[in-house]
Amino acid sequence: MAVTPNTDAAFLREVDEELRRDQLAGAWERYGRLAIIALVVALALFGGYLLWRNHEQSVSGAKAETLQKVYDGIAAKTPGADKPLADLATAGEPGYRALAKFTQADLLLQKNDLAGAAKIFAAIAADTGVGQPFRDLALIRQTSAEFDGLKPDVVVARLRDLARPENPWFGSAGELVAMAYLRMNKPDLAGPLFAQIARNNDVPDTIRQRAVQMTGMLGIDAVDQVEDKKAK
Repeated sequence: MAVTPNTDAAFLREVDEELRRDQLAGAWERYGRLAIIALVVALALFGGYLLWRNHEQSVSGAKAETLQKVYDGIAAKTPGADKPLADLATAGEPGYRALAKFTQADLLLQKNDLAGAAKIFAAIAADTGVGQPFRDLALIRQTSAEFDGLKPDVVVARLRDLARPENPWFGSAGELVAMAYLRMNKPDLAGPLFAQIARNNDVPDTIRQRAVQMTGMLGIDAVDQVEDKKAK
């Protein structure tokens, strides 16, 4: 009687391994080239980013040097030193743009061109690309330049939110608001605000000194309290 042959396990394993090799080879044919292409594209993009960042840093450094030369030229009263400000005032970087415009406005103030300076300050205040603290400062500078021609209630409406002790521009904004209150014949509002400014150690000394003088004129004694703060 013939015996049924046993399944050759080794042969089956060899066939299975060969099938897997064929599958791997097929997968490489299908996906391997795509993987290489994807890697090349990724490396190209990364290299492009590095080149772009290096270019941006180079451009930024050049603008910083240009701005410094402008400042040096203005300090030395070199004719035409402010000409590069026109290009810097349209820069893509908001920091350089704002600094250039602030400088332009300050130069106009030196020429007593209050309207021209106020217009530039207003442009900075409206520039949403610029940091809020600098926009707030521009609004204060604009209001200061326009102060004599503004109705006092307009000054208060503009700067009321900035005339708070927790705001970094409290001294400058508070002084203008307090002066507006005086023009509105409201010393009861102006006096306490001047007193707050006089007692605030974070306010620049020149503004505090003016506030002390104003509180004295209004019959509010802020001097002793300021001295007490210094002693502490």
